[in-house]
Amino acid sequence: MFIRAMPLVILLAIQWLPISLNAAEDPVLIPTPPRLDARSYVLLDADSGRMLVAENADERLPPASLTKMMTSYILSSELAKGNLHADDLVPISRNAWAQNPVFKGSSRMFIEVGKKVRLDALQKGVIISSGSDAAVAVAEFIAGSEDSFTDLMNHRAELLGMRNSRFANAHGLPAQEQYSTARDMALLAQAIIRDFPEDYSLYAERSFSFNDIAQSNRNKLLWQDPSVDGLKTGYTQAAGYSLVASARRDDMRLIAVVMGARSADARAQENQKLLQYGFRYYETLKLYDAGQAIAQIKVWSGAEDRVAMGVLNDVYVTIPRGKREALTAELEFDDVIEAPIATGQALGLLRLNLDGAPLLRGDAAAVSGDAEGGDAGEALTPALVALGTVEQAGLVARLWDAMMLFFYQLFGTSTTEVS
Repeated sequence: MFIRAMPLVILLAIQWLPISLNAAEDPVLIPTPPRLDARSYVLLDADSGRMLVAENADERLPPASLTKMMTSYILSSELAKGNLHADDLVPISRNAWAQNPVFKGSSRMFIEVGKKVRLDALQKGVIISSGSDAAVAVAEFIAGSEDSFTDLMNHRAELLGMRNSRFANAHGLPAQEQYSTARDMALLAQAIIRDFPEDYSLYAERSFSFNDIAQSNRNKLLWQDPSVDGLKTGYTQAAGYSLVASARRDDMRLIAVVMGARSADARAQENQKLLQYGFRYYETLKLYDAGQAIAQIKVWSGAEDRVAMGVLNDVYVTIPRGKREALTAELEFDDVIEAPIATGQALGLLRLNLDGAPLLRGDAAAVSGDAEGGDAGEALTPALVALGTVEQAGLVARLWDAMMLFFYQLFGTSTTEVS
C-alpha cells in the first residue's frame, strides 16, 4: 500500500518479508539493567552498534593497559596495508627494554635491549602478555618514537569517534592528559573485531611464551565462559581494575566494558553480569545484506525504465527478544527519479520501526548500515542507494517520458515494486 506523505515523497510501509524471520515468541519483559560495582560500564552490540547498558559511559578515566588495544589496532592496520610484515625484525631500544624503570611493577614481555624480535612475537606480547615493553617496541618501529606514535593513536581515536579519549603513551601507564571512557573503549573493541578479524583471534589465546617465560592472559573470562574470545584487561592504582570483554552466542556478539572495579575477580564477575543480561533479554537480527535489492523503482528518461534500490552495508538491529513481528520498515524516496543514475547514488532512506515507533540508533555513532552517525534520540535510517547504473535515454524517448510524466504527476500512479 502506497501512502503519499508529502509532495514528491512516497512512504511504503512493509513487513520484513524478505528476511524470513521465525515466528515470534512471547515478548520477554526487559528488567532494569544490573547495577555494577564499578565506576563506569557499558554493554554494546558489536554488529548493530546499539548501546544496551550505559552507566557513566562518558566519564574520563585512566585507561591503564586498555590503551594497548589502540596500539594493537594501529599495528594491525599497518600490517593490513602491507607497510609492515609479521616476520620483520624489530630492534629493541633501551626505552623498550624490559628493565626500563618506567615499567617497574607493570606487565612485560621481557624483551632485551640490543636484540631483534619478530614483529608477530611483539604483537602477541602486546595482546596476550600485555607487555608494556612490547608496546613501546612496536610504537618505535612504526613511528620512530613513542611520542610520534601517540599522534597516530589520537588521530585514529578521532576517526573512530572516540570523543573522550587521549593517549600519551603506547602502554597505558599513568601519564598526564591520558584518559578514555567505557563508551570509547567499546567503540575501539568494535573496530578491532570488525576491521581485523584474523588478528582478533589473538585476543582469545590464553598464554604466550617468550624467552622461556610463559605468561597467561589476564582475562579470566576466557576460562570461565566459552563464548568469550577477547579482549583486554587493565590495572593501575589510579584506574582500578578494568576489563573489555567480547562474547558471541549464536548470531549475536556483545562487547562489555567495565572500568574501575575493585579487584581482578570483581571486574570479571561484573563483566559477566552485563553479558548475561544482554544475551538473555535482547537479540540481534540481520535484516538486509549489503547490495541486496529491496525495491525496484521507476526511472524517467532512462535507457532502462527501472533500477534496483538497496543498502550499501549490512543492516543489523538489536531488539528485545520476542519483538520480531513488531518490526516494520518504510522506504522514503523522491517520487520522480530521472536518469542518469550511477551505482551507489543515494536515492532515499530506509526507516525502521518497532511497534510503530522509530527504531533509534541506540546511543552509538557506529551503527552498521547507518546513513550517518548520531545520538540515541535519532532514528535509524540507512541510506537507500542505486544498485545499478542507468544511462540517459535518447531524445525521442526523453520527450515521450516528459509527456508521460505530466500525466503521472496529474494522476499519481504508483511506480515502485518491493523485492
